Amino acid sequence: MAEAHQAVAFQFTITREGIDLQLSHEALRQVYLSGLRSWKKRVVRLKNNVITGVYPASPSSWLFVVIAILATMYTRSDPSMGLIAKIQEHLPASSDSLSVQCQTVVSAVLFSTLLWLSLIFTMKLCLKQLLSYHHWMFEQHGNLSNTTKVWVVSMIFSGRQPQLYSYQGSLPNLPVPTIKDTIKRYLESVRPLMSDSEFKRMTTLAKEFEDSLGSRLQWYLKLKALWASNYVSDWWEEYIYLRGRGPIMVNSNYYGMDFLYVTPTPIQAARAGNTLHAILMYRRKLNKEEIKPVSELDEFCLCVYFICLSDCLPWHSTDSVVHWQDSEYVAVYHRGRYFRLWLYQAGRMLSPREIEHQIQRILDDPSPPAPGEEKLAALTAGDRIPWAQARKEFFSSGVNKRSLDCIEKAAFFVSLDEEEQGMMGDDPEASLDRYAKSLLHGKCYDRWFDKSFSVVLYKNGKTGLNAEHSWADAPIVSHMWEYVLATDSFRLGYNEEGHCKGDVNPSLPCPQRLTWDISVEVCRVRRSLAVACALADDIDFHVFPFRDFGKGNIKKIRMSPDAFIQAALQLAYYRERGIFCLTYEASMTRLFREGRTETVRSCTSESCAFIKALEHGKVSKRRLFRTASEKHQLLYRLAMTGAGIDRHLFCLYVVSQYLGVESPFLKKVLSEPWRLSTSQTPFQQAELFDFVNHPDFIICGGGFGPVADDGYGVSYAIVGEKLMCFHISSKHSCPQTDSHRFGTQLRKALLDLLQLMSGDQPEESRSEQNHGPKPQSKKEL
Repeated sequence: MAEAHQAVAFQFTITREGIDLQLSHEALRQVYLSGLRSWKKRVVRLKNNVITGVYPASPSSWLFVVIAILATMYTRSDPSMGLIAKIQEHLPASSDSLSVQCQTVVSAVLFSTLLWLSLIFTMKLCLKQLLSYHHWMFEQHGNLSNTTKVWVVSMIFSGRQPQLYSYQGSLPNLPVPTIKDTIKRYLESVRPLMSDSEFKRMTTLAKEFEDSLGSRLQWYLKLKALWASNYVSDWWEEYIYLRGRGPIMVNSNYYGMDFLYVTPTPIQAARAGNTLHAILMYRRKLNKEEIKPVSELDEFCLCVYFICLSDCLPWHSTDSVVHWQDSEYVAVYHRGRYFRLWLYQAGRMLSPREIEHQIQRILDDPSPPAPGEEKLAALTAGDRIPWAQARKEFFSSGVNKRSLDCIEKAAFFVSLDEEEQGMMGDDPEASLDRYAKSLLHGKCYDRWFDKSFSVVLYKNGKTGLNAEHSWADAPIVSHMWEYVLATDSFRLGYNEEGHCKGDVNPSLPCPQRLTWDISVEVCRVRRSLAVACALADDIDFHVFPFRDFGKGNIKKIRMSPDAFIQAALQLAYYRERGIFCLTYEASMTRLFREGRTETVRSCTSESCAFIKALEHGKVSKRRLFRTASEKHQLLYRLAMTGAGIDRHLFCLYVVSQYLGVESPFLKKVLSEPWRLSTSQTPFQQAELFDFVNHPDFIICGGGFGPVADDGYGVSYAIVGEKLMCFHISSKHSCPQTDSHRFGTQLRKALLDLLQLMSGDQPEESRSEQNHGPKPQSKKEL
């Protein structure tokens, strides 16, 4: 009750003598400090908006221009060529009380401000032109053209040190490729996957589309590109992430793992204290725009990214992304109960030790869950329409609405699991598989899948997160997670007993238990849980660290590590299935304003020719491999510079649907399944980790579910020079797929390719472990 009284700023009692008013000075102090913190944030945001708005200039440059103009006028010369006098003539009548000299100074300041704004506008245009130059990506290292050298020097002197959003207004818009180029590249990408008759029919459809409907649809896209800053992003977010009515668990959400080999502390509450505090530190750096823009390729070009705490809320026909700012608490789930945990007190952030103390209070709370409360989050794991209906019918008023608002407006979600996870036991790889499945879907009711991300903390101190996809792609969340893990271990640390450092404030109020009245909709929860469990049980996951070699060995043979891994994936799939398949690799388009992703079609004619030569003992395998690698790098660069295929075709299809016209070509293109969906989790902040003195503090990325029912989802992380981690997903219900079998083939393919390029075997010999492509079933293993 003491905590409840502290939360009330005043109390009053009506008596015969009048109103007896009692003020709580502590509560008023808390209100004052919270308001002060809020105003400080507003001032910081205003300051950052001004600094970002005038970039690449600085606010102080205004004073320099004013002083320069006034100094020039002092020498009795007019740098404005009469404009200052014109401004003085049009000053308002109220200025007549000023002396002529004061009026001249005011006019000069106004002219200086206009001149300063004009210079900023010109500098922004020049910076935009610099950022629009992408030819450097296609030139060989050490053999740059004179134009690129001039561009590099210009970028170095283009402005002061940028803040997080400094480049946002100067990034170029994503260009719309020509119909002719897109169709040409599309036909080139599907040629190795089609028979002669199929390819002939597709060529005919493409030609008809180009000559008739294509130009009309292209006109609408160009019009949108002129009006919008990015002609893809809003449609991609809406139709790919928000319009789907199936579960977002597994199908959309993805996960990130903890350190692979170490757990900084075995105490669950202590790990939670450091982790949550590190996330708040990251959010504070984000609000102050102290995070450096993400750099691409030797820092020649800097690109901004966006991160926000948000929710994906369900409605009947579509979901909506709602952004929350300045939330000072998190929602916590433990043993079927929900709590609100405040992370700030008196306007200050709680210390890690204080958060640990609060988490331990939740862990020690013996109260049972209310009826229907334990599995409530299953609504977020099942189909979206039942969840939208239940949300409207049962969570739109009363205690249910208040508790749901508390969860949805929380900074993020925290799940305190009762089980232990991580690489452990007699079969560490099997434990990694269980760890991945736990992070991806858990028990289907212990993660709030609508939240921007849910932090999962296990009983043995292991951690991880589950992220919703619509608001941000994996590299954004990965950037935050790298900072959190590094800050947890190397900056905050733990004492000898494994607890967080620091002292505890005994006056902290207890975490608030959320209350519900949900006995009526228990049946809906059960139905959603049944749908989610069926989906989760069907997921086959295999996670393994590849230690035989890493990026360092691949660089020694002068090949792109990403192209090398993609070739290995193609080889592994061909050895398993005896065919090639349409392959998706995610590429970022952060060189453009509001850019998200583009597709690299990794299965090319060049890669297929190399794999066939390798498998059938033909000569020139190394030359074919290098040709395939160079083609992959070219496709990746084209995708990064706005010349990809799939986003353009997708937007053309959206326009056709708006116009109500059917295109057999676009319908065929959009219906092709991605049986091999791949993505690299980038390691972006190596400076935060010390692999020399702490070699075991290795992060292994994260993963996602399979895109096609009969395909694989493969995520990989290249960690340091000697390690690569792979996350492979598929479905048990498909007899042609097996994640462990594919992992075995991938290991063989990686070793075979390195052996081939290292020159340990003659060019004409075949791989020692290769016996030709032979489809295998699960029974054969």
